[in-house]
Amino acid sequence: MALRSADEYRSGLQDGRRLWYRGQRVPDILAEPELRIGVDQACLDFEFAHDPANSALAVATDEDGDYSAFYKVPRTPEDLQARSDLIAAVTGVGGTIVTLIKEIGSDALFALLRKLEGDDRDKALALWQRCRDGDLAVAVAQTDVKGDRSLPPHQQPDLDHYVRIVDEGPDGIVVRGAKCHTTSSANADELIVLPTRAMGPNDADHAVAFCIPIDTEGLHLYVSPFGGREHNDFELPLSGKHKLLDTLTVFDDVFVPWDRVFFARRPELCAPAALTFVEYHRFTAISYKLPLLDAFVGAAAEIAAMNGVAKAGHIRDKLAHLITYAETVRALTERAAARAGVEGGIAFPDPLTTNMAKFQFATGYHEAIALVQECAGGLLVTGPGGEDWDSPEIRPVLEKYFAAAAGAEERLRMMHLISELTARDFAGYHAVLAIHAEGSVEAEKLQILRAYEADGPRGYARRLAGLDR
Repeated sequence: MALRSADEYRSGLQDGRRLWYRGQRVPDILAEPELRIGVDQACLDFEFAHDPANSALAVATDEDGDYSAFYKVPRTPEDLQARSDLIAAVTGVGGTIVTLIKEIGSDALFALLRKLEGDDRDKALALWQRCRDGDLAVAVAQTDVKGDRSLPPHQQPDLDHYVRIVDEGPDGIVVRGAKCHTTSSANADELIVLPTRAMGPNDADHAVAFCIPIDTEGLHLYVSPFGGREHNDFELPLSGKHKLLDTLTVFDDVFVPWDRVFFARRPELCAPAALTFVEYHRFTAISYKLPLLDAFVGAAAEIAAMNGVAKAGHIRDKLAHLITYAETVRALTERAAARAGVEGGIAFPDPLTTNMAKFQFATGYHEAIALVQECAGGLLVTGPGGEDWDSPEIRPVLEKYFAAAAGAEERLRMMHLISELTARDFAGYHAVLAIHAEGSVEAEKLQILRAYEADGPRGYARRLAGLDR
């Protein structure tokens, strides 16, 4: 086993994968500047692991040697807390954007190891060992394009709106269809494909889970252009360096050998696989949200001081709300690890507390943005840009008139950071993720209701009412 370097990871991406971006085929992901930002974001994970200061957090050691701690199978609540700390730490380095290059893949692997049995589990175990030993980057394609959401998979006018098996033979299966919102697939080594929902007997052709290399024949990745533009470090301190690559992931009669098929035409396994993956992935989600919430609190406090209003009562009130929001999500995240369950020797975060944390984050997000904006002021959208700051003629004017309790450069740079976090494309990306990524608010409420054990409180209420004597 070996921890790959960032350069070794980059070189592994030059394998002829079929990428499409802005209407064109991209033969080399490293040669496309906007896609290279996403690759460099993923490289942060490899660089983080090679820094000796991070080894206790980022490197796991057992009898087989050292490997990425992302692939350490959690056995205890402490293991889950350490995983959460690692995710948060790498995301902090990533400018509030998670690398999501091993986090999501290991989420899926842990789910498969927990839920599969017999030969199917052996295949998942072999994949886990391959990912661990090769220090691989692994993406997950789960969300089907779904078509008409009022209809089940087998009743769709176009059956390809859910990934399905179209042929089967002694060597493997052939799949067709598409998944969307697939993060980091363009710059991963492997792609795990999971069901997106429960399936009935008539949906058997769609009840499939497997893993393939990204350069597999027939796999086409259409990369979203969102956030792509020229970047100025003064004006756009985050999005110029930090970006995830999301794709429409199309399976055009892709052959999958049997040793890479976890299950096929097994609708009874779809819901357990999907929900168990979500248990881990929502825990990953609330872990990587923590640096963003810290950035909200820190930026709001800093800009208030720079504006000279830090002692104003309404500002202190806003900061108290932001601190409570951030620390509530953090406390629930830590509690989700502390209340972990164990199944088959593998620990999993408490589903109730995990979904409560995600719900608190999602439902409080837009109010938090408003509070940060109120602490900052209108310069978030009317302030000067990078070209103005770089102009020898204009900069003295800006330095004179935008100075406050802090110098103009510090104040304007903080304003641009807050604008990226709350008002620009980067902020819009974060805002949509807050509501929809890792499951919608409605999905979280459903899981909260499902996970909460109501018999005890209901019985207590009946006793108080004198109904059970």
